[in-house]
Amino acid sequence: MGSLPLKQGVVEAKSVFITGGTGYVGRRLAEALAARGHRVHVLTRAASVARVAPGATAIVGNALDASSYVGALRSGETIVHLVGTPHPSPAKAAEFQRVDRPSIDAAVAAASRAGAGHLVYVSVAHPAPVMKAYIDVRMAGERAIAEAHLTATILRPWYVLGPGHRWPVILTPIYALLSLIPSTREGAQRLGLVTIDQMIRTLVAAVENPPAAGTIRVLNVPEIRTSSLPQSGPTRA
Repeated sequence: MGSLPLKQGVVEAKSVFITGGTGYVGRRLAEALAARGHRVHVLTRAASVARVAPGATAIVGNALDASSYVGALRSGETIVHLVGTPHPSPAKAAEFQRVDRPSIDAAVAAASRAGAGHLVYVSVAHPAPVMKAYIDVRMAGERAIAEAHLTATILRPWYVLGPGHRWPVILTPIYALLSLIPSTREGAQRLGLVTIDQMIRTLVAAVENPPAAGTIRVLNVPEIRTSSLPQSGPTRA
């Protein structure tokens, strides 16, 4: 598998529409994309307009209702879908069904109707021994993207370390040990930790380097950690 690092210098400006763009990952991504000269639109509730990053344009709508924002999308635009339940845990299964599942269904519907050029979706690493309800909903989102025949990039992190999200750091020695054991190495790598900076760099690289039309590219933890992208994705059967 080859890699394609984050581009340096002048890049082609893209129109990017972010759902969940005022959250933990989204606001940082909007700032990074705007700083690189991209035209950034952030879907937000009216009450959260002030939280939209400088340099980005607020689009008021409901992430669970495609009809509330599809008119703001442009043909060929890149959509980055980041809506999700904060701090997911097994106790939040109902929230995953109420927020996470309908929001990706809405994004897929809007992307299809508007003729979006590229959908970027943050899913989750799987399989895993915990978080079954969360994984089930995220995998349903991946299936919805495939069934809609969208050009897409899917990121599968496990846990994103950053401000307010640091407790798994204590597990680092355990991950290191498991990575040394052949029988547990693959799982330790697939379910490894990534940083918020690694996520933002990889999301920016995904936006700037879309996969071939009609393909879905999947980025797992090792690719996210190196902020690199496969040069091409698998073509659908």
